[in-house]
Amino acid sequence: MAQKNINPPELASHFIAASAMEWEETGIDKIQMKILYKDADGRSTILFKMGPGAIVPLHEHTKLEQTYVLEGSLEDDEGTCSAGDFVWRPGGNMHIAHSPKGAVILSVFMAPNKFMDGIKFFTEEG
Repeated sequence: MAQKNINPPELASHFIAASAMEWEETGIDKIQMKILYKDADGRSTILFKMGPGAIVPLHEHTKLEQTYVLEGSLEDDEGTCSAGDFVWRPGGNMHIAHSPKGAVILSVFMAPNKFMDGIKFFTEEG
């Protein structure tokens, strides 16, 4: 027997058909995204597709950032995160990320990133 929904509308689950969403351009060469969640406090969950050779320029994670690699690999000067692996970075962490062979990653941001070269990316305020 199916259980009735016990949540009021403001507490309802939000199901996102990510597989049916179109990839959006990020403004960074070879990187596309699907925004799965965002709120007014700057939190977001984003699915990224990085083409071979994609580079995310120098940026600061202003609060905790968490990334799970679904396909390919994501690298920086501290290490490599491959398919099935997870990496998190504390607020204040700065790096340049790249994907030599391409990747699909799921990232969760607690606050917008800050890019050092003036790029205005989705997760940055302004």
